[in-house]
Amino acid sequence: MDERDITCCFTGHRPGRLPWGARETDVRCLALKAELAQRLEGIYEAGYRRFFCGMALGCDTYFAQAVLTLKEERPGVILEAAVPCASQADKWTRAQQLRYNALLNDCDKVHILQQDYTADCMLRRNRYMVDRSSLLLAVFDGRPSGTMNTLVYAQRQGIKSIIIEL
Repeated sequence: MDERDITCCFTGHRPGRLPWGARETDVRCLALKAELAQRLEGIYEAGYRRFFCGMALGCDTYFAQAVLTLKEERPGVILEAAVPCASQADKWTRAQQLRYNALLNDCDKVHILQQDYTADCMLRRNRYMVDRSSLLLAVFDGRPSGTMNTLVYAQRQGIKSIIIEL
């Protein structure tokens, strides 16, 4: 069996695109986190064990945390970070950087795709994850975005997608 057959990657929006922004105590955010956990349980039951996350703020963070919770409850779960550039979190707040670094430390593998930021590094990160997966889980609001571009790319590659609509 190819690793790709048991690999699910994730795409989703950052806080600026979420109806609740960065307020994670908002009932809509809590509902999304619960749905992510439920979907991950189903994905695990379908045989997926390896999970790729792009480690951005917002939905990526929720996904990474949900996978780590799943890992505590289920055997064989692997969380891999696909970091677009080493400087990804440099301009984030101190609290965001601490959370990011804690999540990175809990990942089984960290892939840093390039040292410095470039205009296309997020696109390259997303394609890196899709190219190594057979399933894409997405949180998507239906509007043009990097998330939409990743969904379109996955569909063109014949990758199955599960969309959680905002």
